[in-house]
Amino acid sequence: MEPRRNAFDQPIGAPVPDWKGVESPGRESMTGRYCRIEPVDVQRHAADLFEAYSAAADARDWTYLAVGPFNSLDAYREHLARMAASADPMHHAVIDLSTGKAVGTLALMRIDRANGVIEVGHVTYSPHLKRTRVATEAMFLLMQRVFDELGYRRFEWKCDSLNGPSRAAAQRYGFTFEGVFRQAIVYHDRNRDTAWYSIIDSEWPVLRASYTRWLDAGNFDAEGHQREKLADLIARGRQADRHV
Repeated sequence: MEPRRNAFDQPIGAPVPDWKGVESPGRESMTGRYCRIEPVDVQRHAADLFEAYSAAADARDWTYLAVGPFNSLDAYREHLARMAASADPMHHAVIDLSTGKAVGTLALMRIDRANGVIEVGHVTYSPHLKRTRVATEAMFLLMQRVFDELGYRRFEWKCDSLNGPSRAAAQRYGFTFEGVFRQAIVYHDRNRDTAWYSIIDSEWPVLRASYTRWLDAGNFDAEGHQREKLADLIARGRQADRHV
């Protein structure tokens, strides 16, 4: 489609009529079929999270994070207290409803109300959370808040360009790769080139339907194995949408 042109015959962007910005996310919990997302709290979550992270065989999960690993519960409590006091990033604990325990954290951050842009970051999943329905539903619940409840236009995911698992997760979750910002950050006394991904509001209906179908109990057999992959559902949904 050809872009619109102004009175000077210059190409300009699509109109966004009556845009007035959006509100910041609230601190209400979000509950799904398999998990609950709630603001981090030292008293409720510190012990569970430290125990969950300690289940890892080594410290590799912390390589691409700016903090950790934590060698004691006291050290982790201090870190979680700083997380709980932060308004942006707004850190959330992921509660596995089958156990009632916190098994990881993630945050809404870089909250740009004027332009309707928000990022998910500080994704810190324990071995109890990785590659589970809970992990996928946690991301879905954040997307529902961002797009359905608050009306944001853009949801971002950024990571070290060398972080293969994070990049694979972004693709599986339906984010679109946009490019690499070279020498964007210095952390742990080393360079980070940052890979950028996003979902925009026009893409959300297809993703919502795909997540809903994937998370349905009927998509899993008696042993808990998925019948259809999320990535396949998203790909078929996008193809169908292009032909509408």
